[in-house]
Amino acid sequence: MTDQPAIPASTLILARDVPRGPPMLLMVERAATMAFAAGAMVFPGGRIDPEDHEFAETLGVEHGAGIVAAVRETIEETAVPVALDPLPNPALALELQRALLAGTSLATLLDRHRLSLDASLLTPWARWMPNFHTTRRFDTLFFLAAAPPGEWIPNVGEAENRVAEWISAADALARHAVGNASLIFPTRRNLERLACHDRVAALHDHARGHAVETICPWVEERDGERWLTIPDHLGYPVTQEKLDGLWRG
Repeated sequence: MTDQPAIPASTLILARDVPRGPPMLLMVERAATMAFAAGAMVFPGGRIDPEDHEFAETLGVEHGAGIVAAVRETIEETAVPVALDPLPNPALALELQRALLAGTSLATLLDRHRLSLDASLLTPWARWMPNFHTTRRFDTLFFLAAAPPGEWIPNVGEAENRVAEWISAADALARHAVGNASLIFPTRRNLERLACHDRVAALHDHARGHAVETICPWVEERDGERWLTIPDHLGYPVTQEKLDGLWRG
């Protein structure tokens, strides 16, 4: 455990219904060169910046900076313009992505293109603050949102990620089970929770029915084995996993 303060961060679970099968989720695979979760499949997200807080003051909503950061990071990493009104077309979405990556603030871009951010479209899902790392740890807000209408092909926009794709929770877990993907502990637990629901509306109902409490996994010893454990009242179907050999991120 570290005495360093946790880094505020935000991530977005973007889900879309399909005619057959469970919702598809937008996920990225982090580059192998990254210091945190290298090579892992994760949801789009990153640190909450000071500019996110400034923009959030104009929204006047709970977790405003986290919402701004989640939307911004999703556009930066995938060019999928969630929660923007009116909905940008794909060409404008790519332009927004390029401008964000070049350092233009989201607030400036939305003002320039006469767009607004509808914070009500993001539902708080979870908050995780693992103490896995001695030098860096994150206090991460997770939000859930429905994907914008249309067939959005994600565009990997920066060196942090190698792949961006739509995939079901069950398929991501299956890919991990056979060794074709890497998932850190929080992502795996959230995918298991997401896999319990077959429509995006059901995911939102589930999220609204559970409190968002900070999850700090802890180790329990039982029958000579060590288990990494999370609370059992926050909607997660799996709350323990053997610590030996576990990749925690």
